[in-house]
Amino acid sequence: MITRREFIAAATTTAAVASLGVYAPRARAEHSGVIRHAVIGMGGRARAHVQQFNAADGCEIVAVCDVDPAQMAKVPESVSKYGDYREILEDASIHSVSIATPDHWHTPIAAAAMLAGKHVYVEKPCSHTVAEGKYLEDVAEHTGKVIQHGTQSRSGAGYQAGIQFMREGHLGKVRVAKAINHQLRRPIGVAEESEPPEGVDYDKWLGCAPVRLFTWNRWHYNWHWFWDYGNGDIANDGVHHVDLARWGLGVEIPNAVTASGGQLFYEDDHETPDTQMVTYEYDDCHLIYEMRLWTNYKLEGHDNGAVFYGDKGRLEMGRQGCLVTDLSGDTRQLGGSGDVPAHVRNYLDKIRSKDASPLTANIHEGSVSSTLCHLGNIATRLERKLHLDPETITCHNDDEANAMLTKAYRKGYKLPKIG
Repeated sequence: MITRREFIAAATTTAAVASLGVYAPRARAEHSGVIRHAVIGMGGRARAHVQQFNAADGCEIVAVCDVDPAQMAKVPESVSKYGDYREILEDASIHSVSIATPDHWHTPIAAAAMLAGKHVYVEKPCSHTVAEGKYLEDVAEHTGKVIQHGTQSRSGAGYQAGIQFMREGHLGKVRVAKAINHQLRRPIGVAEESEPPEGVDYDKWLGCAPVRLFTWNRWHYNWHWFWDYGNGDIANDGVHHVDLARWGLGVEIPNAVTASGGQLFYEDDHETPDTQMVTYEYDDCHLIYEMRLWTNYKLEGHDNGAVFYGDKGRLEMGRQGCLVTDLSGDTRQLGGSGDVPAHVRNYLDKIRSKDASPLTANIHEGSVSSTLCHLGNIATRLERKLHLDPETITCHNDDEANAMLTKAYRKGYKLPKIG
C-alpha cells in the first residue's frame, strides 16, 4: 500500500511569486523583541496580511515579493522589494513570512521558508494536493518552526464557545454537520491566449505547474478556477466551512467520500465546479458540504458557515457568530465570528514563546481540512465513491484516485528535501 510519505518528491525548489497592496509603513522598532515579517503572495489576501501584521504589536513589515511589477509599483520605497522569494529566505534578519500566493505555490514556499529558518503563516489551503499536506507537516516537525494556517475562524471567540458548548454535551449527540458555501461568483468569460503583462516572469509564476500559454483568466484571482493552480471554491472559501464542521464533530480523515458537482451556471473558462455536494462518512457521523456559486441568498435561512444537528437542538456558525436553537425553538447567541487579528496575534505569540503546540490552527489541522477539500474534488471529478484508509489517506482498490493524491512537478520546481 502506498503511504503518505511515499508521495513526497525529493529535489530542490526554485522560483517564487508574491504580492501586496498599499499601506503606510511604521517606523522600525529598535528593541530585539520585534518580529520582522515579509509578505509573499499576490492580491487581496496579501493586502490583508500587510494590514494585519503591520498593525500587530511587536511586528513590522520589512519586505515584500511579487513577480508582477504592477503590484510592486504600489509598494512604498521604504520597504524592501523582491521578485524572487528566495532572496527573502536568504535574509537572516527576517524572522517570519506569510504566504498568499496561488495555491500551487503554498507548500513549496512554506517548506522552503521553514527549512531556511523562518516561521510561516500560510494561507488556506496549505496544500495543492493531499500529499503536500502531509509533507508540510513533516517539514514543520523536522524544523520545529511555527506554522499557522489561515483558517482564522478557529480564533473567533463565538466559534470557540460553540465548540465548547458541544463538547460539554449541551447539543446532545451530533450525528450530522453541514458546511455551507453559497454566494454569487460571476462568470469570467472566455479569454484568448496572449503575451503575459510587461515585465512579468511568467515561468516563475507557473512554477511547478505545467507550461501553458498565458490568458488573463489564468491571472490574478481567476487562477482559483483552474486545476493547475487552484482547487475551486471548496478549497478557497469552502475550506473555512469544512474546517468548522470538522472541528465541531471532532473528526479527521473519513472512511469514505461521495460527491457530485459540475457547472450548472458557468459556460466559460472555469474548470472547477460552480455547484458541488460532498458527503464525508465517519464511524458515527457524517459531514456534508454544499456549494452553489450562483446565488447570494441564504440556504434555508443558514448563513455561510456550518450547522450542527444534535439530539437536543441545532447550532449554527455563520458570519454573525454562533447561534443555538433548542428543541422548543428558543435561541441563544454565543458570540462573534472569526477574528483575523486574534489569529495573527496567536501566531506571533507562539513565535515569541517558541512553543507551537497551542496554535489555534496548527499545520496538522490545516492539512487535514485541506485534505478533505482535495478528496471532495477527486470524488467529484471521478464521479465515484472513494473508500479510504484514514491512516495512510489512500483509496482502496482505486489506482486512478490514488494517482490524484499527488501531482507531477516541473523540472526545477520540485519540493525541497527534508534534512
